[in-house]
Parts: sequence; C-alpha cells; structure tokens
Amino acid sequence: MARDEVTVRQVRGSALLDAYLERREALIRYLTARSGSRVQAEDLVQDVYLKIGALSDADVAQVLNPNAFLYRLATNIFLDRIKQEHRGQRRQSDWRVAHVSVVGADDISQDPPADDAAWAREKLGRVLAALELLSPSCRRAFRLHKLEGLSHAETAQAMGISKSAVEKHISAALKRLLIEVGWP
Repeated sequence: MARDEVTVRQVRGSALLDAYLERREALIRYLTARSGSRVQAEDLVQDVYLKIGALSDADVAQVLNPNAFLYRLATNIFLDRIKQEHRGQRRQSDWRVAHVSVVGADDISQDPPADDAAWAREKLGRVLAALELLSPSCRRAFRLHKLEGLSHAETAQAMGISKSAVEKHISAALKRLLIEVGWP
C-alpha cells in the first residue's frame, strides 16, 4: 500500500477511531450493564475495536454517525456472543442427553472408557484379520450367521448348502478365531 493510501485511510478512519477512543469507557459501562460482567464487556469492546480496524475505506465512508454506529456494533457483537453461548449450551445439552445417564446425582457416561474402546478396536482388527484366513465359504457362513443374525437353516438356504455344512463352517470359524485372537 502506498504512503498516500495509508494517510487517506487514517484520515477517513480517524473520525470513527476518535469516536471509539472517546466512547470506550462508556461502551464498557453500556456492555457491563447488559452482560453483568465488566471483564466480558472489555472483551466485547476490544472486539468492537477489531471490527473497526477491519472495515474498508468504503465502509468507513458510509458511517454518518460514529457514536450510533459504535453502539449498534457493540450491541450486535454482544448479541452474537449470546447466540454463540446458547448454541454451545444446546450442543453440550444434546451431547449430554445422548451420552450420559443420570443416576441419583451422578452422571454416568454411556461411552466405554477410552482404554476399553482402544482394546476393542485392537481386538476387532485381530478378528477381521483372522476371518481373512478362513476359506471364502467358511467366512460367508460365519458372516451370515454371526454378523447378520441368520439361523443355521437360513444360512444354509442362502448359501445353497446343508445345515450340517453350515454348522461345520461356523465351528471351524470359531476354532480359528479362538486360536488367532484368544478368549474373550
């Protein structure tokens, strides 16, 4: 940016910046009254300053009443913050409903502990690897019966083999899993 452009921007923005600097404490009091927290009000007023700094020259040129603009901007930032907090609280509440049970005064997580989940993922990986060692017909019989919940008779019908053949495939699959993965 050329030196002249910086000077023009500084001159154009000076009325708004001057109004901000003059009204800063009043803005803090205004937002403290609405938020109930001076610390939060100071953060919001800092956000007002950042928004002013991000305005283009064209936007600054359109501001006819800097004081009214500052209060409107501060109010909008405050309302956006409230909406953001409410969305966060709703997300937290929705997550809590989905993942936590309340027993007495205690919250009980429905999710397994992280180490149990990691152990289960590792075990699943070993089961899947062991299933790959089975013959295709043995693997299909196991999948249909154990994973899809078909009975031995339904599995036999789906595969076009006898019920005793399905029982042998399931037995062989379980033996292989016991050898490769262990119990439980």
